[in-house]
Amino acid sequence: MDEHKENIHVKDVNVKMANTREDEKSCSRLCPSGESASQVSPSQSSGDFSHPVYKEIALANGHINRMSKEELRIKLAELKLDTRGVKDVMKKRLKSHYKKQKLMQSAAEGGPTDTYYDYICVVDFEATCEEDNPSDFLHEIIEFPMVLVNTHTLEIVDSFQEYVKPELNPQLSEFCVKLTGITQSMVDEADPFPAVLQRAVAWLQERELGTKYKYAILTDGAWDMSKFLNIQCRLSRIRYPHFAKKWINIRKSYGNFYKVPRTQTKLSTMLEKLGLKYEGRPHSGLDDSRNIARIALRMLQDGCQLRVNERMHAGQLLSVPSSAPVEGAPPPHNPHSRE
Repeated sequence: MDEHKENIHVKDVNVKMANTREDEKSCSRLCPSGESASQVSPSQSSGDFSHPVYKEIALANGHINRMSKEELRIKLAELKLDTRGVKDVMKKRLKSHYKKQKLMQSAAEGGPTDTYYDYICVVDFEATCEEDNPSDFLHEIIEFPMVLVNTHTLEIVDSFQEYVKPELNPQLSEFCVKLTGITQSMVDEADPFPAVLQRAVAWLQERELGTKYKYAILTDGAWDMSKFLNIQCRLSRIRYPHFAKKWINIRKSYGNFYKVPRTQTKLSTMLEKLGLKYEGRPHSGLDDSRNIARIALRMLQDGCQLRVNERMHAGQLLSVPSSAPVEGAPPPHNPHSRE
């Protein structure tokens, strides 16, 4: 539902993006020649950059910037790294490899390191929709998928998926069925959202996320949390879950890291630019989540330090600046009733 989400209009829901700079860097990176030190990893204070390792990395980045596409491909092949993707992607990959090697050496010597979360949980809801959604249409979640990524092993390690029974508009539109592949019988046989959310919370708790392991939610855009989940919680008369109030918007992360405009951050475009192909059925929530996870994994391999860059506060969608402290999502708990 990624492209369709952009056409959604919601009436009487107080969700607004604060007037903050969208170009704040959600992925930290070390400076190649000509880039400011303020763009370097926010996990380090400015004093840390006096360490000699950063000068070595900056010099290497400058050399990589001058390499041709063929030179990049040859060097990546020599290092047994992935040679797919456009030139800028390959440059990032090579810089990341060198950065990782130098920082691993630095860590062994007691120097600076860069680590954030143990796990990233990808969420991509599917919701009720019509071909031309009227301005007062309220979208109800009909598929609740989660895909868990281990940031240390760089693998998809687990997944959760359940369909959800809509209550306000229980009859799915023909357009919705065709778009998502979710049939009327699937939602008729499913439980309402509060029950599905309770099992999703239990799934997260069983994996000790937020207690033993540091984790963050990741979405493809701002809609899943700021609109779909926000609206659904209002309709289901439950409070918005605290663990979902902050998340990584991978479109922002991708655009900032690879330096591309937001028009090139749709799911299909991100996959294409990374040299990947969509696997599964487009607009299936679980398949979309898995493909988003594949993009996240490639970005991590290329050196992107995925971190929370959006949050909900008092019903409003806000940006999280890169200068903010890095925090994992809190332990998940079942939200309370609004009544």
